Amino acid sequence: MQDILLVVDMQNDFVDGSLGTPEAQSIVSNVVEKMKDFQGPVLFTQDTHGEDYLETQEGRLLPVEHCIRGTEGWKIVDDVASARQGSVIEKDTFGARDLPGRLLEMNQEDPIRSITLVGLCTDICVISNALMIKAYLPEVEILVDASCCAGVTPESHKIALEAMKVCQVSVTGEADN
Repeated sequence: MQDILLVVDMQNDFVDGSLGTPEAQSIVSNVVEKMKDFQGPVLFTQDTHGEDYLETQEGRLLPVEHCIRGTEGWKIVDDVASARQGSVIEKDTFGARDLPGRLLEMNQEDPIRSITLVGLCTDICVISNALMIKAYLPEVEILVDASCCAGVTPESHKIALEAMKVCQVSVTGEADN
């Protein structure tokens, strides 16, 4: 049985770039420590948009260019990238569409006991990926470490954590937030 850590969108634009927040900056060291201490495979998602971002539905609803492939903001934060060991799954939607297939393959090779999610943003991409994974692997324990996540706002972070709890996602690390 294996445990997997999924590091969601720990990219410059979400930490201190165009969509950065003090809360996102404050979790970087927690994420790095979690990665270093984790016993099991670590996967990463990387939000990836093209030059046409503002012409997409997401771009029209969130008209802030971010994570444009090849830019500095698209890159994974240096501290996280330095500690990185594992594959990156690029995604152009909130949920990484290639992630379920990858996890199902990993589960066939060695059954997955748990998947822990950390990263950004709790209320958009973390919750989207947690619920998508839950749909594909309903018997695997899905956890979110709140001390290693930040939302668009502190309020929306808390709302997302509560929503995930209702959907049988275990939330840990709340006292640290």
